[in-house]
Amino acid sequence: MRLDLKGKRALVCGASQGIGWAAANELAELGAQCTLMARNAERLEQAIQRLPGTGHSIAVADFTQPDAVSEAAMKAAEQGAFDILINNTGGPPGGPAHAADTSAYLAAFTQHLLCNQRLVQAVLPGMRASGGGRIVNVISTSVKQPLDGLGVSNTVRGAVANWAKTLANELGPDGITVNNVLPGATRTARLDQIAEAKASKTGQTPAEVLHTMAQAVPLRRLGEAEEIGSAIAFLCSPAAAYISGVNLPVDGGRTRSL
Repeated sequence: MRLDLKGKRALVCGASQGIGWAAANELAELGAQCTLMARNAERLEQAIQRLPGTGHSIAVADFTQPDAVSEAAMKAAEQGAFDILINNTGGPPGGPAHAADTSAYLAAFTQHLLCNQRLVQAVLPGMRASGGGRIVNVISTSVKQPLDGLGVSNTVRGAVANWAKTLANELGPDGITVNNVLPGATRTARLDQIAEAKASKTGQTPAEVLHTMAQAVPLRRLGEAEEIGSAIAFLCSPAAAYISGVNLPVDGGRTRSL
């Protein structure tokens, strides 16, 4: 199986921690040079020191500001074309859809879909010039099955999934694949925040909330960020060259739909 990514450049977003960093680590293990993008420069500097290989770099941008994201991505692309783009950023706060202010929807739409669009536009000329590329969007299993208490996230994640499917159709002739990875309940800071919020409302401890989440998974455990990172890296490899336009749940079988 061809998994080698030597000579490839990857722009990995939300890469100072969690799934973003795990994806960058897996890509670097396969030989890719990674540019880590997030808003906290100090955390990025710490993260880059932990990556295997050489030639890695950072790009600082706040995903609430699409112009800043565009500027950082285009500046990074000046150092060489990117072959891989991993779109990944933290989810919006929880709560029911009907109670959310319209500003919450606008903020989430900006942070996720609009910034993803800006990033694609920044790397697309280089991918086309080199004859192909890989775009992977880290979304959520809510694309297939909406999650209770995450109304804004469910809405915006669905929009991103349909945007990505459209891109897969449009960019396929350029040799560029576009796929979505849908993490299930994965041990990250984001999941800990969700567990703490639920615990405060139910009287449970966060540990009890996480245990209940794990019991809803057929494998009876939560996922690890590294397991999501491995799926992302596979979709970026030569072995996945004929996979495009798919939503890939990495959730231990929790999603009940096909």
